[in-house]
Amino acid sequence: MVTVLVLNNKGGCGKTTIATNLASCFASKGRQTILFDLDRQRSSVHWLDQRAEWRNKITAESAWSQRRFPPGTEWVIMDAPAQIQDIELQGLLNRVDIMLIPVLPSPIDIRAAADFIGQLILDGKIQHRDSRMGIIANRLRERTHVSQKLLKFLNSLSIPMVAQLRDTQNYLHAAERGIGIFEMEPALVKQDLAQWQGLVRWLERRQQTEATRQSIQQSPIPV
Repeated sequence: MVTVLVLNNKGGCGKTTIATNLASCFASKGRQTILFDLDRQRSSVHWLDQRAEWRNKITAESAWSQRRFPPGTEWVIMDAPAQIQDIELQGLLNRVDIMLIPVLPSPIDIRAAADFIGQLILDGKIQHRDSRMGIIANRLRERTHVSQKLLKFLNSLSIPMVAQLRDTQNYLHAAERGIGIFEMEPALVKQDLAQWQGLVRWLERRQQTEATRQSIQQSPIPV
């Protein structure tokens, strides 16, 4: 089981869109998936309310606990709230395997992301080159100055940029139906699916690494 936390201290950066589409991706592959909605707005839960019963099941949760997850759970996707308190954030970071930070192409969002990541490192919540973390350039508009500025900023960080996602109405159309782009007509979302491939591969490699680590830890010590 791998836990993925989608976070950014600034609201409106697309955390719920990333979280719900990740859940949709893995569920559509037949993976047992749990979607945690930790935001007071409960946007991920509302998304699931629109989901047809016949689609691949995604289990919804709204509170993190130390309880055991259902047997066979492979992916736990967590939609973090904006302006999360330090104590709560530290607790989450101690429990997750992967952190994804979506950032929008605007001067305000770029500055906020720089401050947020810098503060995480300064406070010791993450390491300078934390292998668990990936950055997503979200809602990019082709050949715009601000999108190029965002990419330049993200490339300057010591954190991998794991996806570049365009600004498209496809995500809104999917959200209205409680689905992700992976469950839409492929011809309509061909470009979007291509943009997600690298992110999904990166996550699945992380899953394999985590599975290997857990297997080593559980192996009996030879005497």
